[in-house]
Amino acid sequence: MAEILSPCSESTLTDRYQTTVPEPVRKALGLSKRDKICYTIQNDGRVVISRVGQSDPLLGKFLNFLTKDIANNPDRLQAVSADLASRVQSLVAGLEVDLDAQLLDEDE
Repeated sequence: MAEILSPCSESTLTDRYQTTVPEPVRKALGLSKRDKICYTIQNDGRVVISRVGQSDPLLGKFLNFLTKDIANNPDRLQAVSADLASRVQSLVAGLEVDLDAQLLDEDE
């Protein structure tokens, strides 16, 4: 189960079912005016809100780390050997993956 990083942030629905996204949520998602948000309803009834186009909040940070590390240490880069590439291909041969499928509770 995910760790709770901040207390509940609440907002009120207007008569037209509109609301303002609370500041802590906007900051956590890196939202700006006119950004789109996505609501994902989970099997247990919980709703997860995310910024459209943002699959993983840590992915950008990790990619930035890799970019800096490669720029600062280009000598550490190594090509993947043909043997390793062949081994990886043999391990996933015939495996079908639906990248859009929801994770099961035990996979989260």
